[in-house]
Amino acid sequence: MTDTPERMADHWWWRPGWTRGTRWYTWHLTFNSADDLHRLAADYRHALADVPGLDLVPDQWLHLTMQGLGPTDQVNETDAHTIADAATHHLAKIPAFDLALGPAITTPEALLLTVDPADPVRAVRSAIRAAIADVWPQVSEAADGFRPHVSVAYSNSTGPARPAADALASVTSYPAIARITSAELIVLGRDERMYEWQTFARVPLG
Repeated sequence: MTDTPERMADHWWWRPGWTRGTRWYTWHLTFNSADDLHRLAADYRHALADVPGLDLVPDQWLHLTMQGLGPTDQVNETDAHTIADAATHHLAKIPAFDLALGPAITTPEALLLTVDPADPVRAVRSAIRAAIADVWPQVSEAADGFRPHVSVAYSNSTGPARPAADALASVTSYPAIARITSAELIVLGRDERMYEWQTFARVPLG
């Protein structure tokens, strides 16, 4: 995930199950009160401001994607509440922790902040998956291959990756420290070339 690609690709192609107006139940870590992360994200936005073909993520939509449930027209609200209740039990076993975020790296569809340490994030995801398994016979998405990251920009077109990579390299103000005290089950949309959401349930860590 650290090798710079030669070219960028449009992140906003419609993935299976998605179209305009789709809303999705999913779990995120969010960063509304993470002032140090907001400081670092602002530094990256400033550096990337003149790079074409990017959608820069504002502070309110910074997130760490954890685990999806499914589209809201297929997952009933009662199940979503029951899963959130189950997650309360599992996440109470995991203490709050600090993450160091940055530097940012270039991938074909997004510019990502690295996350360290990754193990506590994986533990939160495993707890969420255990909560889903308490309610449903099968958990969607693979357990393996999860790579925690926080996107600071998404590519909205094709083109060379070097301008974005060079802009990222000009920022040296990392890492940012963020305290993780909860996980959120959200209702997610992406109609306007940005991941935007409403919080359905916020579940504290132990």
